Amino acid sequence: MVQEPAGGSLYLVGTPIGHLGDLSERARRVLATADVIACEDTRHSGQLLSALGAQGKRLSFHQHNTRGRIPQLLDLLEQGQSVAVISDAGLPGISDPGEDLVAAARSAGREVICVPGPCAATTALVSSGLPSGRFCFEGFLPPKGKQRKERLAAIASEPRTTVIYEAPHRLLQLLNDLLTLCGGDRPLQVARELTKRHEQQVGPTVASALAHFSVHKPQGEFTLVLGGAPEVVAEDHGDAYWRDALQQLIEGGLSANAAAKQLAQGSGRSKRELYALLHNTSDTDGDEDAD
Repeated sequence: MVQEPAGGSLYLVGTPIGHLGDLSERARRVLATADVIACEDTRHSGQLLSALGAQGKRLSFHQHNTRGRIPQLLDLLEQGQSVAVISDAGLPGISDPGEDLVAAARSAGREVICVPGPCAATTALVSSGLPSGRFCFEGFLPPKGKQRKERLAAIASEPRTTVIYEAPHRLLQLLNDLLTLCGGDRPLQVARELTKRHEQQVGPTVASALAHFSVHKPQGEFTLVLGGAPEVVAEDHGDAYWRDALQQLIEGGLSANAAAKQLAQGSGRSKRELYALLHNTSDTDGDEDAD
């Protein structure tokens, strides 16, 4: 067995998202002996690293310094040093710049090794009680604008379970958006303080989660696990139903063309047919926007 950490290799090391007992023995060994440790926040990670007796050089590595830091880390790997990357909590590379570093390291021919560890997305998913055989991970949504509206509209019609990260000051906005697009009865579990003493799962629906956090001020980062959209059977609904569904997507921020395209997926009706409903006509052959 090769002794770790090996020189010239990049290690992605999972660290606890709450409970310190979740740090694996392998992670402890790699962090204690790596030549360099790239941290999302050196001060935040300092206590953990000091407790492990880590002697490696500590470098900050976050979304605001990737342009200059990635070449520096690649140079250290080229020199034969072992580099460990950690985020503030969880598995680096999930919703953080570790993803860009891994891509750059592989392009440079460096060995990349993951030391598995806790992850808020999978922890919240498997403890939610919602289907986990097929799921989507969205991470943090854009805070505003057209891109956010399009992502939310896509999530609303996604048949698979969806995992979303959200900051406390935007949680109520997200819950209100989900209420509008998904309805109050859509299954939802909102997880906070995962693996910690006061771990909490709030649900079981969008409406009940919104009611809870409208009274209790959101604190800490949240992981939302949203149940998939129910299967739509075209034969059960007439034109009025599909016209209303299109209007809801358009009000959610999609163009008429994009709304028809999205609703056509799994509806049993064609995009052109759905688009025609918005104009109260079935003749759309000359309308290039519906192609």
